[in-house]
Amino acid sequence: MSAGRRLLRVASLAAALGVWQLLTALDVTLWLRFEQFPTVGEVASALADRLGTDVYWQDLGSSLRRIVVGFLLAAVLGVAAGTAVARSRWAADLLGPLVEVVRPVPAIALVPVAILLLPTTEQGIVFITFTAAFFPVLVSTRHAVAALGPVWEEAVLTMGGGRLRVLFSVVLPGSLPGIFGGLSVGIGVSWICVISAEMISGEYGVGYRTWQDYTVVDYPGVFVGMATIGVLGWLTSTAVEVLGRRVTAWLPRPVARGAAGPVRATGGAASAAPSLRRTPAASPSPAPLGEKEPVS
Repeated sequence: MSAGRRLLRVASLAAALGVWQLLTALDVTLWLRFEQFPTVGEVASALADRLGTDVYWQDLGSSLRRIVVGFLLAAVLGVAAGTAVARSRWAADLLGPLVEVVRPVPAIALVPVAILLLPTTEQGIVFITFTAAFFPVLVSTRHAVAALGPVWEEAVLTMGGGRLRVLFSVVLPGSLPGIFGGLSVGIGVSWICVISAEMISGEYGVGYRTWQDYTVVDYPGVFVGMATIGVLGWLTSTAVEVLGRRVTAWLPRPVARGAAGPVRATGGAASAAPSLRRTPAASPSPAPLGEKEPVS
């Protein structure tokens, strides 16, 4: 990213803070009422005070721990379930209807279920976080795997590769862009739900502390909690995106505008097996194998 773009991003954030400070300092009341909002200076002062306390860091650590555990479970199980549903008729018939029935239910609505089902509040909040991220990852993985073309899979089978070789050499590499799209969505939804769960039944955490500040009418503290949530969400989402770019670094990337001939990512299975690209173009294409039995 160029220095000009970085400067523009910093300037946009500074402008937003400046507008906030101006509206609250002047107690502007038009259709929106800003007279009860804390100013930027009051929020900054409250944040500086919180940074020096153990409670703030304990809350931050609790929320991060819940997010990491729940999100990692959702990532592993979501990718596995999504791949199975896309590749196996048996899995699609067994899991597909259940997924479609449970998926529209908001994860935060499962708080009573978590309280009744799990022995501790901590496990319940992790369960809510897991549920929030699981379905976006599963659905994205299912669509990414189903969208892969059959040519590379047939090539691997023609050369004697088995189902595991197809899975790890074609299916998973080819669907990585779609999988990381689901992971990016899942981490954002996880933050929404973990904060809500902490507000309802938490004992520690950023969401719990933000709600406590609201109940005692500590509005600068509320905005400190909101700012903390925003920064944590931005950092975790950025970490997922950076990991995705590193893992899929072998994919073709679009060149900068103005360069000759932008390189377009081919996506799909054509990008999933780079080791097979050395096959001469003039070599005969593999004979059709007919319809294969799905993985059971």
